[in-house]
Amino acid sequence: MKRSPWLLVAGLVGGMVVRGFSEEPVAPAALTPAPRVSVDEARRQAELLHEAMHATLQIVHHRYYREDEGLLLPAATMKEIFAEIETEKSVQLRWLAVEGQVMNTDHAAQTEFEHAAVKALQAGKKSHEETAAGQFRRAAPIALTNHCLKCHVPDRKNTNPRTAGLIITIPIEHPATKSFTPPVSPDGP
Repeated sequence: MKRSPWLLVAGLVGGMVVRGFSEEPVAPAALTPAPRVSVDEARRQAELLHEAMHATLQIVHHRYYREDEGLLLPAATMKEIFAEIETEKSVQLRWLAVEGQVMNTDHAAQTEFEHAAVKALQAGKKSHEETAAGQFRRAAPIALTNHCLKCHVPDRKNTNPRTAGLIITIPIEHPATKSFTPPVSPDGP
């Protein structure tokens, strides 16, 4: 399988984001369980990891992906990065279909949290979060720009960006149950 150099870069960025906040020494995932962090720390990690993955997806799609070259879509290729992060740090990442056609049934909302996240992101909210069963989950928007709309919204009437989502799940210290969408700040959604 031919791998693109940007896949390595994106994997390194994702790994640094997750490792960067851990106060514990990095150990192989098979030898020790992933350290659990506070909800506030998990939120910080999820926000930074989301920004890194969103920026990587957008830049790679716009600068390196060419439809006629028969390459995997950057979003599909990034699933390899997601798998590495899950294996190494027990942090799960998953795409979430919000607007437009569901291109992969794995991306459709499956749980109560995910259905609530879709509604929140469709309403323009910045994110939707939940803490339950020892995990912090955060869904936040991913912009579907004109390049993405060719497939996600083939019968579109305009090229206005649409929204997809990225769900990040991080192990936390104390199991708590709470689900909410953060309020809109005065600066926007």
